[in-house]
Amino acid sequence: MAIPVEEAIAALSTFSLEDEQPDVQGLAVLLSSERYATNSPIEYSDVAAYRLSLGEDTKAINQLNTLIQEGKEMASLLYTYRSCVKALPQLPDSMKHSQADLYLETYQVLDLEMSRLREIQRWQASAASKLAADMQRFSRPERLVNGPTVTHFWSMLKLLDVLLQLDHLKNAKASIPNDFSWYKRTFTQVSTQWQDTDTMREELDDLQIFLSTRWAILLNLHAEMFRTNTVEDILQVLIVFCVESLELDFALLFPERHTLLRVLPVLVVLATSSEKESESLYKRVKINRLLNIFKNDPVIPAFPDLHLSPAAMLKELSSYFQNFSSQIRLLTLPAPHEIPPRELQDYQRHYLILNHMGTIRAEHDDFSIRFASAMNQMITLKSSDGADNDWSRDIKGNMYDTVVEGFQLLSRWTGRIWEQCAWKFSRPCKEPPMSDSHQDSATFFDYEKVVRWNYTAEERRALLELIGYIKSIGLMMQHCDTLVSEALWETIHMEVQDFVQDKLDTMLRTTFRKKKDLSRILSDMRTLSADWMANTSKADPEQHLLHQETEEMRQSTFYPRPVAPTAAQIHCLQFLICELVSGGNLRKPGGLFGNSSSGIPVEDLKQLETFFYKLSFFLHILDFTATIGTLTDLGFLWFREFYLESSRVIQFPIECSLPWMLVDHVIESQDAGLLESILIPLDLYNDSAQHALTYLKQRFLYDEIEAEVDLSFDLLVQKLNEVIFTYYKSCAASTLLDSSFTYACDDGDKYFVKPLRFDAIFKLRRVMILGRTIDLRSLITQRMNKLFRENIDFLLERFEYGDLCGVVELQQLLDILELTHQSISRFLELDSYSLMISEMQENLSLVSYSSRISSQIWNEMQTDFLPNFILCNTTQRFVRSLKGAHHSSQRSDASTGKPYFYCGSHDLTMAYQGLAGLYRDFFGIPHMFAVVKLLGSRSLPGIIRALLDHISSKITAMVPKVTGLQEALPKSIGLLPFDGGIAGCQKIIHEILTWEAKSDVKIEVLHDLKEIGSALYWMSLLDIVLRQIDTTQFMQSAPWLGLVPGSDGQVKHAYSDNTPFTTLLSAATSAVASSPACANPSSYLVMSKQAEAASLLYKSNLNSGSVLEYALAFTSAALDRHYSKWSATPKTELLGR
Repeated sequence: MAIPVEEAIAALSTFSLEDEQPDVQGLAVLLSSERYATNSPIEYSDVAAYRLSLGEDTKAINQLNTLIQEGKEMASLLYTYRSCVKALPQLPDSMKHSQADLYLETYQVLDLEMSRLREIQRWQASAASKLAADMQRFSRPERLVNGPTVTHFWSMLKLLDVLLQLDHLKNAKASIPNDFSWYKRTFTQVSTQWQDTDTMREELDDLQIFLSTRWAILLNLHAEMFRTNTVEDILQVLIVFCVESLELDFALLFPERHTLLRVLPVLVVLATSSEKESESLYKRVKINRLLNIFKNDPVIPAFPDLHLSPAAMLKELSSYFQNFSSQIRLLTLPAPHEIPPRELQDYQRHYLILNHMGTIRAEHDDFSIRFASAMNQMITLKSSDGADNDWSRDIKGNMYDTVVEGFQLLSRWTGRIWEQCAWKFSRPCKEPPMSDSHQDSATFFDYEKVVRWNYTAEERRALLELIGYIKSIGLMMQHCDTLVSEALWETIHMEVQDFVQDKLDTMLRTTFRKKKDLSRILSDMRTLSADWMANTSKADPEQHLLHQETEEMRQSTFYPRPVAPTAAQIHCLQFLICELVSGGNLRKPGGLFGNSSSGIPVEDLKQLETFFYKLSFFLHILDFTATIGTLTDLGFLWFREFYLESSRVIQFPIECSLPWMLVDHVIESQDAGLLESILIPLDLYNDSAQHALTYLKQRFLYDEIEAEVDLSFDLLVQKLNEVIFTYYKSCAASTLLDSSFTYACDDGDKYFVKPLRFDAIFKLRRVMILGRTIDLRSLITQRMNKLFRENIDFLLERFEYGDLCGVVELQQLLDILELTHQSISRFLELDSYSLMISEMQENLSLVSYSSRISSQIWNEMQTDFLPNFILCNTTQRFVRSLKGAHHSSQRSDASTGKPYFYCGSHDLTMAYQGLAGLYRDFFGIPHMFAVVKLLGSRSLPGIIRALLDHISSKITAMVPKVTGLQEALPKSIGLLPFDGGIAGCQKIIHEILTWEAKSDVKIEVLHDLKEIGSALYWMSLLDIVLRQIDTTQFMQSAPWLGLVPGSDGQVKHAYSDNTPFTTLLSAATSAVASSPACANPSSYLVMSKQAEAASLLYKSNLNSGSVLEYALAFTSAALDRHYSKWSATPKTELLGR
C-alpha cells in the first residue's frame, strides 16, 4: 500500500540534517565574488526624477567612481609588481655571440611590464586633471550648479586617496626603477637597428622622470588644481569635512576612517600653498584640531605591509611644496622613529591590542548576550499573531540598534588590528631572540623583525582572541540575516518617515513658517522620501501646508512596511539637509553643524544633525552581507609583497607567516581557552585568497596562498595529533602513577595534567578552506592510528636494544599506551589496540607462533640471562654476575624517540624512568608478572617449550664433558688422614686430582649446571606468578560458577545442574521469548547457549597443572636417558668402602 504524500512529507520533516559540528570557523569559509561596498546599482540615474538640479553632481560622482575603480586596479598592479630582472638568465662566455638575441627577448618581456607603468602614468595624469576640473567646477563663487553633495565629497576623497596610495607605492617599490634601468639598457641595445625612435625615447624619458620623481602624482595634481585659483574653498570644505568626521566618528566602517586619515595631510599641504590661504584655513579649522588628529594617529595603514605617517609625509612634502615649509607647528610633529621614549609608552598602550583586551572582552560578552536576547525577541515576535504595533516597533528598533552597535564593534576591532600591524611595521624589533640567533635568517631578516620576532606570546594570544571575537560576531550576525532583514528595513523606513512626516511637519509649522526658501527645501525632502501610503492619519501631503494645525494634534501613525530608501533618496536627503543648514555657502565658518549663524534653533539643528548622520549608516545597514564581509575581512595579515621585494627572496618560510604563527601559538601554548579556536587563523587564508582573486586579481598570489595552506594544514594536523596524543598519554600516565609516590613528593602537583578540551575538534567533519571541504576528524583518526603504531614499534625496538630486566618498563609503557587508546577511542573510531599490538609484533598470521616480544625474551635468555645472571636465593632474584659475562653480547644504543613516545610530559617520563630504574639491575617476581602479561596465553607456552628444550640440550651437551671429567679422576683414592683436618684433606685431594688439563671442561660443566638450575628456578618463579593469576581469576569467576568453600576447605559446587550465570541468562531468555513484543528471540537463545559454553570453559580451567612440576618431570626424564652412563660402580676406594 502506497504511503500518502502528506505522511511522507511529515516523516521527512522529522529527520534532522544538522550534525554536532560546532561553529569554530569564521564567516569567510567560501570564496565569493559578491563582496562589494555599497553604491547605487543604477549609478544615481534616478536622481533626476527628484528635480533637484543635481545632474552635474551625479555625473561627476559617476565619473569619479569610475576613476576610483580604475585606480584601485592600478594600485593592485603596483602592489603586486615583482621584479622581472631576477629571472633573467646570465649568459656564459661561450654564448656571448647570442647576447643580441638575449637583449631582444629581454626587451620584449620588460616592454610588457613597462607598458603597464605607462598606462598608470597616463591614467594618473587623466585622473588628476579630471579631479582638479571637478573641484574647480563646484568651487565657483557664483554657484552655477548644485553640489557638491556628501556623496560627492566621499568620491573626491576616495580618488585623492587612490592617487596618494599610487604615489606611495611608486616611491616604495624599488623593483620598478630597477626593472626600468634594465629596460632602458636593452632599449639602447635593440633600438640601434630601428628607425624613427625619437617618439619612443621621449616616452621613455617621460616615464623615467615619472618613476624617479618622488610624489610625482601629488605634484602633478597640485599643478592641475592651481591652474586657476578657485579650488581653495573646496579644499577647505574637504578638510572641515574630514576633521568633523574624524572627531565625531562619522565613519561607520574603518576603511572610511583610514581614508580620512590618509588624505587629510595631503589636503592640508594643498590648501596651504600660500600664506593667505593658510590663514583662511586656520580661521575655519583651528590648527590645534589638526595637530591633535595627527598626534593621535602617528601611523596609518596604507597597504597590508605598508604604512603612512602624517608627520613624515608633511616633512617630506615640505621640500616639494615651498609655501608649506613655513608651517612650523605641523613640521615639528615627530615621525614614528622620532617619538620620545616617554610618549612612546603612551602610543604602545594605544596601538597594542593587548592593552585593550579587558574592554574588548567585556564588549564582546555584553554584545553577545544582548544580540541573543534581541534575536529571541524577534523569534517570539515572528511566532506571535496580532502583535501590538508599539511592541513590534520597539523590538525591531532594538534589533536595528543592536546591529548598528555590532557593526561599530566589528569596525573598531578590525581597525585596531590594522593599526597594530601598521605600528609593528613602523617599530621593528631591534634584535632577534637569542634562541633563534643561530639560525641563518639573513635573507628574510627584515620581515622577521616586523612580524616573527615583533609579537610577544601575550600579544599573539590577544591578537588570536580578538580575531576569534571578530569572526564569531560576524558569523553570528550573518546567520540571522534573513531573520533580521525585514526588521532592519522596517526600522529604517520608520526612521525616515518619522522624520519627514512628523519632525519636518513640526518645523514647517514653527521654525520655517515664514522662510519660504527653507520651507521649499523641507517640502522637497518630504516629497522625495515621504511614504503617504503607510500613513493612516494624513491622506494628502498638501493638507499640512493649507491647514493650520495645533501642537495638540495627534502625531502620524504608520503601517510597518519593509520598504527601505534607495541610495539616490539618501543621497538627495543628505544634500537637502546640507543646503538647509549651510544655504549652499561653502565659505561658512564653523563647519556644517558647528555654527549658530544659520538661524535654525539649536533643538532643530540637533535633530537635523542626528538624522544626517543616521542616513550615512542606512546604506551600510541595508547592504548587510557586504558590510559584514568587509568588517570581518582579515586577509591583509598574510600579505607581505613589500618585504618580499626588499628581502630579495621568492617566498618566506612558513614560520614567518602570521596566520601560521597564530596556529602554532595555540598548539605550543596549549591554552585551554584557545584550543577550540585553532581553526580561526586558517580563516585568514580564506580572506587573503578572496582578496587576491577579487581585489588584487592576481592568480599567482592565490597559488602561493594555496601552497601555504596545504603545508600549514598538514603541519596543523600533524602537530594537533601530537598534542592530543601527548595530552591523553599524560593523563593515562598520571592515572596509572602510584598515588603513594605522588603524595610523598613535595612537588606532586606537577604529575597532575591540566585539563584540555578537544571535543569540538573531534566533531569537525567539514572544515572549509579555500572552497574545499576537509574531514578533519578522519585525518586525525588516520594519523592517530599511525601514531599508535609508531609508538608501539618504538617501544618494542627500545626493548630489543636492552636486556631482559627492561621488561617491567616495557609493560608499564604499554599499559599507559593502552589506557591512552581507551581514552581517545571514546571520541575517535581507532583501530583495535589488540590488532595494532599484534600487527607491530608481527603476530597476525595463523602460522605465526612467535611474536617480537617472545622472540626477544627467548633471545635474551639464551644469550644473556642464563649465561650471565646468578640467583640470590634470599631475595629470590637473579642478578648479573660481577665476575664478568660468560658470553658478552654487543648492544647498540637505542634510538632516542619523540618525547610523547614515553609518558607524555617530561615530569611524568622522569617519574616513570625513576620507577623503572628500580627494576633494571635484577630479575624477579615483578619481571615475571610483566613477562606473563606481555606474552599471554598464546606465546607463553612457546617460551616454556623452548626453555625445556634448552635444558634438554644442555644435559645432552654435558654428557661427553662429564665422561671426560670422570676419566680424569684417579683410579683409587684411599681414606684420608684425619689428623690433617679439613685443610689438610683438601690439600691431599687437590694433589691427587689431575684436572688441570680439563679445567675448561670443568668450567663449562659447572656453567651448564648453573644454567639448568637458573632455568628451573625461572620456571619456579613463573609457576608462582601463574598460580597467583589463576587464584585471582578463580576468585572472580567462582561466584558466577556456583563454587563455594566446603567444611573441609575444599571447593564445593553449590548448584548441581546449572551455574548461577547460566541460570540467570536462561531465565531472562525465557521471559523475553515469551513476551509478544519480542519479534526475534533467536539472538537471546544464542546468548544462553554461549553462557553455557563459557561456564564449561571456566570450569575446565579450575584444576590447572603446575609449570614447575612439569619442568622437573621433564628434567628428570632428560637425566634418566643418561643415568646408565653415570650410575656405574665407583672404582675409588673411598666410595667403595
